[in-house]
Amino acid sequence: MPPTAPVLSVRGLSVRFRMRGGGQVEAVSDASFDLAPGSCLALVGESGCGKSVLASALLGLLPGNAETAGSARLAGQAAGEPAVELLTASERQLARTIRGRRVGLVPQSPAAHLTPVRTVRAQLEETVRELTGRRGARSELRAAAEVAAERAAFPLDHLDRYPHQLSGGLAQRAASALALVGDARLLLADEPTTGLDRDLVERTVDALRRHADDGRALLMITHDLAAAERIADRVAVMYAGRIVELADATAFFGARGPRHPYARGLLDALPDRGFTPIPGMPPELGALPAGCAFAARCDRATDRCATPPVPSGGVACHHPEGAPATPGTPVKEPGRARTA
Repeated sequence: MPPTAPVLSVRGLSVRFRMRGGGQVEAVSDASFDLAPGSCLALVGESGCGKSVLASALLGLLPGNAETAGSARLAGQAAGEPAVELLTASERQLARTIRGRRVGLVPQSPAAHLTPVRTVRAQLEETVRELTGRRGARSELRAAAEVAAERAAFPLDHLDRYPHQLSGGLAQRAASALALVGDARLLLADEPTTGLDRDLVERTVDALRRHADDGRALLMITHDLAAAERIADRVAVMYAGRIVELADATAFFGARGPRHPYARGLLDALPDRGFTPIPGMPPELGALPAGCAFAARCDRATDRCATPPVPSGGVACHHPEGAPATPGTPVKEPGRARTA
């Protein structure tokens, strides 16, 4: 049986920001991955590592001082529909045919995506009408809006409230409901569990998982590793703008564990896995070292790490976990552990 063509194929995606005074920030560097229909890829890492910038690049939502390179091809929504190169698509094409229709977004800041002067119900009904083409009776739109709300665990007795009357968690669920309306073939969920208690986290990610199980694709950007473990098929770990490990989720969270020292540190920092913080602090994206960006924090680093590691077997590291020992002079102990 031939392999299924990916919904999204990203190759060498890089994003840099030009700064006043001539400097630049390398926010994303050489990201590559495929996302197949029916699957979920969780993109994880510390705040500021470039995860949300990557999502913004895919949707053409970067500020004017951003420069992109590489490729991000979105497959057609239906048979015979041409693929789209997202990084070079025009704003007109993105606004009219991509955002909301072929790519749905659960935003990191839902308040900025909700219309403040309209109720949640009115916004859901309008989105149903716009994205699905329904022009039926008001009762049909009302029913469709309620179905969308229930999919995102949004309480029906809050549908007639305005965004300012919602808690942060409810606003997040309202944004999720809006994103699920169009049944886009690709859904980008940027920190979809922010502000939710654990029960609602599980209900929210389960709704997103069902979206993927129906044959669509899901890219979930999150710092919540428990949520990622619950629904992801694969995990991409990002550090200082680079994907340093791309692994099967079962292996990543299972007995084998991560192979990159940073990825292993993320798991070890969880309360149920030792609660051991990663030493030191991430480097500034505007002043990245020439070699491995994690070397200054890594207890496995040697002088080899002064050169950039070449990704191999899904991991970009000179000394990955489980690999045979390689020569090199150990460097000094990494910096003091963070306390927050």
